[in-house]
Amino acid sequence: MLLLTLVRHAKSSWDNPALADFDRPLNARGERDAPRMAQHVRRALGIPDRVVSSPALRALTTARVFAETLALPASRFEQALRIYEASAERLLTLVQGLDDDDRHVMLFGHNPGFTDLAHRLARCSFDDMPTCAVVQIGFDTKTWADVAERSGAQRFYAYPKQFRDKT
Repeated sequence: MLLLTLVRHAKSSWDNPALADFDRPLNARGERDAPRMAQHVRRALGIPDRVVSSPALRALTTARVFAETLALPASRFEQALRIYEASAERLLTLVQGLDDDDRHVMLFGHNPGFTDLAHRLARCSFDDMPTCAVVQIGFDTKTWADVAERSGAQRFYAYPKQFRDKT
């Protein structure tokens, strides 16, 4: 079985309108949510074989928080520019090109592409992935090249609001 975990970047800041979209950092909520979700993911899903992140600052920062929490070696962490602003079709092509030695891959990126991809790959229990949401989809296949629309099953879904203090 192959496992694909999609993580939408944590909440980003819009405080500086002069910044390019690519360069937007996390805001305070994003900085709080990313480590909490990373801890939950570590307990629930374990450590992936590979992490691939959009290089946009908000996604890359989120991915680095997860990688640190997961104690992921740097050799198993990479960036892929084609994740930034990618459509579901483009993301599916990226997934189909993953290394078959990596049985569990965690991708960090953006909406609407991530939500659209999740819905193309499996029947999902959610309409839209909020910031820092995590969905894992499992595939009964031996190669990433065989991943196709509706070929997966949702195995896990979580988002930060589930874990916020109710105070």
